[in-house]
Amino acid sequence: MSRWPLRLPDGVLQMATRGPDWAAYVERLPRVVRALCEEWELEVDGALLHGFTALVVPVASPAGPAMLKVGFDDDESEHEHLALQHWHGRGAVRLLRADPGRSAMLLERLEATDLSDVWDVEACEIVAGLYSCLHQPALPQLRTLTSYVARWTDRLAGLPRSAPLPRRLVEQAVSLGRDLAGDEAGGARIIHGDLHYENVLATSRSDGPAWLVIDPKPMSGDPHYEVAPLLWNRWEELADGFGGVREGVRRRFHAAIDAAGLDEQRARDWVVVRMLHNAMWELEDRAHDGAGPPDDGYLTMCVTIAKAVQD
Repeated sequence: MSRWPLRLPDGVLQMATRGPDWAAYVERLPRVVRALCEEWELEVDGALLHGFTALVVPVASPAGPAMLKVGFDDDESEHEHLALQHWHGRGAVRLLRADPGRSAMLLERLEATDLSDVWDVEACEIVAGLYSCLHQPALPQLRTLTSYVARWTDRLAGLPRSAPLPRRLVEQAVSLGRDLAGDEAGGARIIHGDLHYENVLATSRSDGPAWLVIDPKPMSGDPHYEVAPLLWNRWEELADGFGGVREGVRRRFHAAIDAAGLDEQRARDWVVVRMLHNAMWELEDRAHDGAGPPDDGYLTMCVTIAKAVQD
């Protein structure tokens, strides 16, 4: 079915309020999608979808049902097509075609079902089971995780002592972050960077795993970095879970590292660092946007996870 003129979802139109670059991205989307459909012989055949940084259009293509993804041009997503091309559909959605200049990719169409409703321990095991497919030797074009972590950790160290975080935990995360940023022992592997339950979709492929990852923010770095999103996502479920929040965090943590065969101490160190970085960004964003005081519930979650994996 043709969908011209293209009616962008409200969530995509709202992206224009993020600033001039985002407004320009939203303004050109209909033209870019139409041009790609003409060049790649695509026809829109479903409701338009979106994430935080991209429009996703279901299309009929010469290769069959597919998804056309046109993203915002940022450094996190710059090399997404390279990682997908390298994985070649092993553990990840298959890349059919790409136009990096327009931040566009044509992807195989997966099922709409993600891991959000799968028992969280089982979901952690599924995600961890995909790590071996993804964590291949890194491509030379990828930015390094250690370069990001070094900068983020310096900012964490600069938080005032009055910041609403346990000072000992901040100091521990700074020390660990600097050690990890200077330590290449974890190896230079392709890491997804944002591997959580909603970024794993079911597939009807007859070969390979029943679940595949989408939406990588690829970097070159330590695979142990990947575990933390499994702990902070679906957070509301842990309050009602057996044994309480901390026990729930530990169950997820050990399910993931055991399934993937990761080093427990190294994975624990990365969780502590990532959770304190998350807390720092919450404080920085609120101060920068003038949006009022930080979200105490979010800060409590970050601190609770960092402490739970060490108990």
